Amino acid sequence: MQDTLSFRRNLLARPQARERALLLVAGAFVVAGFVQLSIVDPLSMGASLYLAAFVVWALVFGVAHLALDRYLPGRDPLILPIVALLTGWGLIEVARLSRTDALRQVMWVVVSAGVMLVVAAAPRELRWLRRYRYTWLLGGLVLLAATLVFGVNPSGIGQELWLGFGGIFFQPSEVVKLLMVVFLASYLAEKRDLQLVMRMQSRSLTLAYLAPMLAMWGVAMAILLIQQDLGAAMLLFLAFLVMLYLASGKWQYLSIGMALLACAVLIGYALIGRVTERVNTWLDPWSRAEYESYQVVQSLIGIGAGGLFGRGLGQGDPVVPAAHTDMPLAVIGEEFGLLGAIGLVACYALLTLRGLRAAALSRTVFGCLLAAGLAALLGMQAWIIMAGNINLIPLTGVTLPFVSYGGSSLVVSFVMVGLLLHVSANAD
Repeated sequence: MQDTLSFRRNLLARPQARERALLLVAGAFVVAGFVQLSIVDPLSMGASLYLAAFVVWALVFGVAHLALDRYLPGRDPLILPIVALLTGWGLIEVARLSRTDALRQVMWVVVSAGVMLVVAAAPRELRWLRRYRYTWLLGGLVLLAATLVFGVNPSGIGQELWLGFGGIFFQPSEVVKLLMVVFLASYLAEKRDLQLVMRMQSRSLTLAYLAPMLAMWGVAMAILLIQQDLGAAMLLFLAFLVMLYLASGKWQYLSIGMALLACAVLIGYALIGRVTERVNTWLDPWSRAEYESYQVVQSLIGIGAGGLFGRGLGQGDPVVPAAHTDMPLAVIGEEFGLLGAIGLVACYALLTLRGLRAAALSRTVFGCLLAAGLAALLGMQAWIIMAGNINLIPLTGVTLPFVSYGGSSLVVSFVMVGLLLHVSANAD
């Protein structure tokens, strides 16, 4: 008996075994969710959809686990299970709210996981990212420019922040965030290396770090003023500040950056009607409950109705507009309760921490900055949209990674995960 217990402990000590065990836990949660939906849904078509979604989810992450064992055997064993749990939870919620979009989301999960595995199979040192940083920067700027000229909105109304090809739409701002982080990681790594060689690390602020801060503030302002996308502008600049602090080690850059961000918000509030409306709604949602702040107010009512334990999956009455894209926390809070919402927050917190752990253990400055930037991007994006759902900050148009419906967001999020796995696998 003692030998058997010792064998099991040694087996679970292997990272691949721990990842496999955690994936089984995530699978138990996902299958329980789809079974619950099939019970409360009397239509047989719904049960077929739930079964197909679970089978695809299980195959996708089963194959991903086996493929990563081959390409990245030393990876962090917690990252993939957390992503699997969040993705499965997202499929449950999208299927709960919109069957048509659920079918599309299942397809995007397959595509996203495939792209993640392509990234995982790429050369281990990631020199192909660092070497072509100006190509990534130019690509991001071209995408932003293309949105200004060819931008559309799939719904036919609202901000034209998408590009469409053959009936497939994607949001360039999602790709731009990733490309900018890659560029900044390479640029800041080079500047840090040069300063260490030249022994110029002093208490004074340097142009090598101030110049990219002003440039990134300019990019953020362009996104804010031209596209009126407050969420993307905030997210990109905040992720940059995290990377800049890690590269320089000086808190003064954070202070200057936060002052610049505050100026950007004030300028947006004064000049852009959309931003003004969002801020006014945040300050006083109840007086505008029938009009501008209807979405936020319904979110607060739904979360409040969920109480501590929730009303049960499939048994809530979510009336929040665009719940499966902009307000997923409202539905989760109503049906899973406060405990479920806390569990969701904990998943993103743990994912961010594991990304920062990979950054801390990275053998290269570039890998450290890249992992830190990606982890900050995922963590802050989740925080921004969840905080907007509960009216802690003004509501923005960013998605909840892995949970919200949306193809471009899902693909880019999985690419980030692939890069985080890459860095964590090469940390030892």
